[in-house]
Amino acid sequence: MDPVKLVVGVGFWVQGFRCFPWMAVNFFLKDGLALDPSTVQLLDDLRQHRSAPEKPLYPALLSNCHLPIRRQRRLPYVAIGALLQAISWISIAILPEISIATLAFFLLLSNLGASITEVANDAIIAEAGKQTQNSPSTSASLQSFSWMSGSSAGIIGNLLGGIVINRLSPLTIFLIFGLIALLQFFFIVSFNENSLNFPKRLSNSSKSSSIKKQISDISFALKKPEIYRSIAWFSASIGMVPVLTGTMFFYQTEHLNLDSSVIGLSKVFGQAGLLAWSIAYNNKFKKTSVRKLLFILQVTIAVFMMSDVFFVKGIYKDLGVPDSVYVTIFSGLLEVLFIFKLLPLCVLLAQLCPAGCEGSVMAFLMSAMALSVILSGYLGVALASLVGVSSGDFSGLGVGIVIQAAFTLIPLCWISWIPEMEKRVEKKEE
Repeated sequence: MDPVKLVVGVGFWVQGFRCFPWMAVNFFLKDGLALDPSTVQLLDDLRQHRSAPEKPLYPALLSNCHLPIRRQRRLPYVAIGALLQAISWISIAILPEISIATLAFFLLLSNLGASITEVANDAIIAEAGKQTQNSPSTSASLQSFSWMSGSSAGIIGNLLGGIVINRLSPLTIFLIFGLIALLQFFFIVSFNENSLNFPKRLSNSSKSSSIKKQISDISFALKKPEIYRSIAWFSASIGMVPVLTGTMFFYQTEHLNLDSSVIGLSKVFGQAGLLAWSIAYNNKFKKTSVRKLLFILQVTIAVFMMSDVFFVKGIYKDLGVPDSVYVTIFSGLLEVLFIFKLLPLCVLLAQLCPAGCEGSVMAFLMSAMALSVILSGYLGVALASLVGVSSGDFSGLGVGIVIQAAFTLIPLCWISWIPEMEKRVEKKEE
């Protein structure tokens, strides 16, 4: 097997499997610590959209070269990220008593490790894509492969989580994932980066000059309108939409009394949809206009949100559709529809990036997305408070979802910020 695919596949598989302990976290917060929906919402934002609040603190400007460790620029950082995750989850599992503050600290540390690993893997994908004569199809194929690896792991993780959540304690589930992350650490440590066949960079400059060069490179890349506008639009399309995932989790489990297996199946269905999207994009849509895809996806998200209004009003139930069926299919898909947008955007940015700036731009994108997720989470808490939603009163949830859907459509007003890359390619060929 291609060593690049092996490293990336394992990396994204482990990251996709993070949903396994995170499902246990949600139930642990609700049942074990008896937290309110707003607090669960904020902590749940730590896992949303494959990003983390502390990712902006990761030295994104250095991600392109990853200051070499033992003459390797990528894999040591994947290993460090895996080790941090292992330490975090194992610590949560073995500590005799744990407070909310301690739990939050280890969750943040785990996400720091996940962020470092993800940025390093994104840089590997971007650099590998540049080695094939800037072929958009090759870059898209590798990007799709990574998504398929993560999605397949997400399906397994959510399915197992829904099954074992009533059979195993959350601490046992945390320990299992911690050991999996530890195995990834040992696998990466035993792997030689030279087998990835990345070009050797001939430079005798000091680390300080290397850092200055990276700052110069990322500044140059972000001055390109098609790059900073694309990132700005994507960030706004997430950040200005208040998310109500924590509130919906309470509504489904407390108000509707749905079993944990239904929640697990919902997430499995969502991951299956993500896997199907990865395959469909690679086979059918990688030559489609990114602007068109993002427009359709944003509208689809708004449509699904409006469908949730009918759900909370009980209209679907009156029509004979069980709540469990709706949650399994539609709620699962809605949760991952936001992630659908990331795949075509990453492929677009990989094509737009100047040579040598791929990793830094990808890290900046993930940082911007992480900050957007934070903002979206706080807006969701504020919206829930505004419409009067609490753990015992969900009468205003329908109004909140309508407001949420309206804000989802606003970014379409400046969708023109996404460049029509395909037209540019055609002009160059002519």
